[in-house]
Amino acid sequence: MNTLTYKDYIGSVSYSAEDEVFYGKIEHINDLITFESENAHELKKVFKEAVDDYLSFCEEKGVRPDKPFKGSFNVRVKPSLHKLAYQRAIQQGISLNRFIETTLEKELKE
Repeated sequence: MNTLTYKDYIGSVSYSAEDEVFYGKIEHINDLITFESENAHELKKVFKEAVDDYLSFCEEKGVRPDKPFKGSFNVRVKPSLHKLAYQRAIQQGISLNRFIETTLEKELKE
């Protein structure tokens, strides 16, 4: 998936050959905010404007713009991978949840 990033927000990007426009939406917010443009350069600009406008709107209304994350999610993996992760967690003396959390932290550190 093609994406744009601005102020810690991600916009998904697609192209409609039929309409000859690039379009997208701001991901993981409480509302549906879309943007579009006839060229890629302009799309970056309208995406940033959409984010800024949405944040201003939320501030004016006193509402939270982001969907909250619960801190838990289901992940489906191959049984063999599940077994390996479990075994590695046991070998390290930690829970499977802690093993997955540590692995994600290592992979996602910036």
